[in-house]
Amino acid sequence: MPIRVVIVDDEVLVRSGLELIVGSAPDIEVVATCSGGGAVDAVRAHRPEVVLLDIRMPDVDGITVLRQLRSLTEPPVVSMLSTFDTDEYIGTALRAGAAGFLLKDTAPEQLIHAVRVLAGGGNILSPAVTATVIGGYVGGGPDAEAAAQVRCMTTRELDVLALLGEGLSNAEIADRLFLGTGTVKDHISAILAKLGAGNRVQAAVIAHRAGLVRGHGTGPAL
Repeated sequence: MPIRVVIVDDEVLVRSGLELIVGSAPDIEVVATCSGGGAVDAVRAHRPEVVLLDIRMPDVDGITVLRQLRSLTEPPVVSMLSTFDTDEYIGTALRAGAAGFLLKDTAPEQLIHAVRVLAGGGNILSPAVTATVIGGYVGGGPDAEAAAQVRCMTTRELDVLALLGEGLSNAEIADRLFLGTGTVKDHISAILAKLGAGNRVQAAVIAHRAGLVRGHGTGPAL
């Protein structure tokens, strides 16, 4: 089955361009495009796995639409779209449950890859916004509050959380740790519950703040 995608943007030309790019992949089907006001109805009608959602729209702002989508019984994975890498809504979107943040000038092959990662349970950030997000949430190094949050984790959960912090999908984490994807999914559910995190991106931020992710800090301050 192809990955079903809904594209939400107030500009028809942008929607058409994104549909052309994303729909060119043999394993992805764009089932609907619409403006913000039609997003909830489109998702209910087409039940996509992934929604690409413009963060700034004149009829209804993307954060409001995101919250509406996340409140559905079976919410899709949502990645925000923006023209600016310094968008002040990045943090708000991630806290509201967005699984990613992509710039509209993302290269076509990277955009297609992002949809696949999102559909596979991963989180995705455009390289240009990663520093903004990590810098805004993480600061200069491992943080005592985040370290305290991960103390309740088992060794295997810490392994999974560290790889989640690198942005890996469930399948990629499973390959890295020689686990089944179902086992990884169970670990992630337990991790989110223990951390009180609403989504994988929030958990990934905690992983960075706790020093679990290679290249960010010198290890967990446990």
